[in-house]
Amino acid sequence: MDVQDIVNTVSQKAGLDQATTEKVVGTIFSVLEHEAEGTSASSFFARIPGADALAQKYDVMAAAPAGGGGGFLSSLQGALGGVLGEKAGALVNGLAALKASGLDLAQIQKAGETLVQQAEAAAGPDLTNQVLGSVPSLKSHLGLG
Repeated sequence: MDVQDIVNTVSQKAGLDQATTEKVVGTIFSVLEHEAEGTSASSFFARIPGADALAQKYDVMAAAPAGGGGGFLSSLQGALGGVLGEKAGALVNGLAALKASGLDLAQIQKAGETLVQQAEAAAGPDLTNQVLGSVPSLKSHLGLG
């Protein structure tokens, strides 16, 4: 199972269009890439072909596009990221990106739940839980913990 299979299944089960689903999956993978510790994250991405590339395409730590508005939320994100370090910054940015995608909390949670089920099928439940376990706040925001 590759990342496109995961995007297709999440799109179907969560009732989202392909472009939105790709952004949600890529954003969650990007948060995991930045926050999950060490070799478990590398092994996780190695077992899902294309996941790493999708995480990089939707990199939550990439600079915001010029003229993209900014405002209070982006300055708050920058301040929190600076105070709390890259790990927390990745999570804050990722959650902001998910909310900015126009989805409500129930849709984000359904997409996250389906993504985790598909990741478990692709990378194995132990490895998936190990990677997610290293980012417990992400699990709670996805309604998984």
